[in-house]
Amino acid sequence: MEQEIPSKEKGNSKVLIIILILLALILAGATVYIIHQNSKMDEIEQEALIAEQQRLQDEYEDLTMSYEREKLNIRNDSLLHQFSNEQAKVQRLLEELKTVKATNRVEINRLNKELASLRKVLKSYIVQIDSLNKVNERLKQENREITTRYQQTTQTLNQVSQEKRDLSEKVTLAAKLDATGISVTPTNNKGKVQKKIKSTERLVVNFTITKNITAEPGERTIYVRIMKPDDDVLVKSRANVFPYENTEINYSIKRIIEYGGEEVSETLYWSVEEYLMPGVYRLDIFADGSRIGSKSFELKD
Repeated sequence: MEQEIPSKEKGNSKVLIIILILLALILAGATVYIIHQNSKMDEIEQEALIAEQQRLQDEYEDLTMSYEREKLNIRNDSLLHQFSNEQAKVQRLLEELKTVKATNRVEINRLNKELASLRKVLKSYIVQIDSLNKVNERLKQENREITTRYQQTTQTLNQVSQEKRDLSEKVTLAAKLDATGISVTPTNNKGKVQKKIKSTERLVVNFTITKNITAEPGERTIYVRIMKPDDDVLVKSRANVFPYENTEINYSIKRIIEYGGEEVSETLYWSVEEYLMPGVYRLDIFADGSRIGSKSFELKD
């Protein structure tokens, strides 16, 4: 019996050794597996970080394009300046992202948070831009309406002014004097009619100013202008002028009459003291700055 005990102990020791060896092998295998799995996990995580970095870069580039598109809708200089600053910030962060190592999870997370913040800022700007554009459109519409009303008012005023001018012209025309029955007779100093120009000593001018109750009563200065065939005016003095159509022209005879709206007949005389050439002469009568009558006559040799 004393010999069997050592045999069992020896057998048990062998079993224990075998078990320990198996456990060591299992532990070594497990360690290798764990190391392999950790390495695989690191590779997966690295790939995930690279993908995350690429995704962030794409989103930053999309955000940059969004800022560029929205900038075209801004009409407010102050808002445009602020918007441009934010756009520059997006571009700066994009450049940072391109230089960040894929293993730097802290920086990638920070840039991801910055992206979310910049999106909120862009959204707030879009709201402001939309609001300002609506206000601008409303102001443009109001301005168009005001312009239309102004044009209509101006057109109405112009029409009223034109009507007033037309009425004033009609009143002026209605009040204008009119000389009719104009005649020019060559005579000698005794009043005898002369047929030859060389024996003519006076030109007798007769005319009638017609009745016009719309004309203002009072004194009127009548100017008679006799023009020779060569278009020179018969004058006693070149200083004898009167205003007509923004200038001054010569007259041959002047007379002041009293006009009360009734018909008035007048006779004026021109004493011939110069050489009279044969041909067609023209006589014009003026009053109140207007020509009120005209007559052509011929003096024969």
